[in-house]
Amino acid sequence: MTKYHFVGIKGTGMSALAQILQGLHHEVQGSDYDKRFFTQRALEDKKIKLLPFTEANISSDEVVIAGNAFPDQHEEISKAREMGVPVYRYYDFLGMLAKNYTSVAVTGTHGKTSTTGLLSFVFKAFAPTAYLIGDGTGYGDDKSKYFIWESCEYKRHFLHADPDYCLITNIEFDHSDYYKDLDDVVSAFQELALKVKKAVFACGDNEQLQMIKSNVPMIYYGFNEENDFQARNVHFLSDDSGTEFDVYIRNDFYGHFKISGYGKHNVLNALAVISFCNYMSVPLELVQERLAKFHGVKRRFSETKLVPKDQIMIDDYAHHPTEIRVTIDAAREKYPDRKLVAIFQPHTYSRTMTFMDEFAAALATADDVYLCDIFGSAREKSGKLSIHDLQDRIDGAHILHNSTIDDLKQYQHSVLLFMGAGDIQKYQTAYKEALEASAL
Repeated sequence: MTKYHFVGIKGTGMSALAQILQGLHHEVQGSDYDKRFFTQRALEDKKIKLLPFTEANISSDEVVIAGNAFPDQHEEISKAREMGVPVYRYYDFLGMLAKNYTSVAVTGTHGKTSTTGLLSFVFKAFAPTAYLIGDGTGYGDDKSKYFIWESCEYKRHFLHADPDYCLITNIEFDHSDYYKDLDDVVSAFQELALKVKKAVFACGDNEQLQMIKSNVPMIYYGFNEENDFQARNVHFLSDDSGTEFDVYIRNDFYGHFKISGYGKHNVLNALAVISFCNYMSVPLELVQERLAKFHGVKRRFSETKLVPKDQIMIDDYAHHPTEIRVTIDAAREKYPDRKLVAIFQPHTYSRTMTFMDEFAAALATADDVYLCDIFGSAREKSGKLSIHDLQDRIDGAHILHNSTIDDLKQYQHSVLLFMGAGDIQKYQTAYKEALEASAL
């Protein structure tokens, strides 16, 4: 048994990794900011010790795992190095962990968390599987033969592992604080594809993925006929029960599937899982059964019914224009008779600046728009623009603060779409409290 100390344990990947290591019978603790994060509950449920940052947390019998957002100068990381305590970056440790299993990396600009969650849910019913999902969910035990994990492209972190298999959902330009342009992003994914040992599963509808080369078989999925796995006859069900579609393998009918989610992006995520499971000889009936039972990951179209105003509150991690657009589209498909109100908190100043016009266009597809102050994140706390720069590009957009949260009460029988990768949950909490207060 090893004692692990996590610097930044409340991060989505870090909290999941902590749970995996605890499941493998290691002693686990970690430190972070006192602020409450949505990942915290799982750690508390597993009785993983959470500490405030201080160099006193570091002892000579530990192995330190450092979160990506914290520099080498952080007091705990610096103290560990001074004491000669082993220090691993999160992405390096993941690469080492993956070598102990038949490994499956799930990556892409969008959809990797949902796809990792779906694949883990389906595949663990077929074979003992450890998994790390980017919503803070992790599982590991001694019997696991496979390891499925969400692999992040930021700063080319996914190149620190050599996966046996890889699922790539799509490639778009993002992380403009690091990548120069789309070609730079594509080059990173190309380098990853050449590291994969057994097979790559890629969305053939994505133009950039069509350019990727690999030394192993590449299996394509999507809506276009040229794909190895193709979805046809897609129907979004009006009874709030999800989506149905048929799958063809090289134009031969394979099976009929149903998922609980809405939107074409959820069909594509399911296709990625179906193609991988077919390649691994998972029985069709098992895949159909597990796909139908899956109800999503945390902070991905997570719904709450607000009875006082007959509202649906949706919490979603969408923080890129493409993600915002597909989230709004999915809400329209599921709730065609309700007004859609987008409440968006931009994540990082560099991304907001880069995609200002694209954010405006995507948000404008909602019926009404509220904007929250830009969330700077640990790696980028300030910038040269404000939320009003985005507001100026959207006709009729409002600014939302906790002090004006009552404004949302006017949208009876509507869908409130809270979107963002920062701390937008605080506005959801404030609105719920406002509703409760008015009911007293």
